[in-house]
Amino acid sequence: MNGIEMINTRRSIRTFSPQPIPQSVLDDMIAAAQNAPSCQNKQCWRFIVITNPGAIGRLATHAGFIGTVNFFIKQAPMVVVACADPARSCVLNGQDYYLADTAMAFQQMMLAAWSHGVGSCWLGAFNEKSLRKEFGIPQNIRVVGMSPFGYPARKSSLYAKAVKAVAKGGARLSKEKIVCYESWSL
Repeated sequence: MNGIEMINTRRSIRTFSPQPIPQSVLDDMIAAAQNAPSCQNKQCWRFIVITNPGAIGRLATHAGFIGTVNFFIKQAPMVVVACADPARSCVLNGQDYYLADTAMAFQQMMLAAWSHGVGSCWLGAFNEKSLRKEFGIPQNIRVVGMSPFGYPARKSSLYAKAVKAVAKGGARLSKEKIVCYESWSL
């Protein structure tokens, strides 16, 4: 799969097969994150890789934003929690760059996973306090996102189909609605 095909075919996956992710694939994912750009190359991101089924189960039932909103992750063979150390990033033009830095690294991790056929689903609906307690995350570290990773199941679950319909999954704005040339015209 070439780079453009990889970018254009990656989708949020919410139904996983139980097949474990090989260490070589995880190593590629981590290398992709390591090579992401960051403000002044400060590399503020940190990742927690979780493969223990019990810990993933606790994430699914206790770390969701509103109860069990992340319940589907319990079937994933791996979950990654993307964290950042804001003190190791920049503030430019009044904007904290740790969010963008970590998002770029996490997206590169997701694309590397997809190049091996491993799906993911960026989750922003989580309880940071619960995650801190469960994984010993220090107060100065922010949780930016998390994602289950796994090989997509042959059939999507009813839950995955419902979420895709509600979230209008797959729908993309037209180029004319997101791009302007030379000056703002949207």
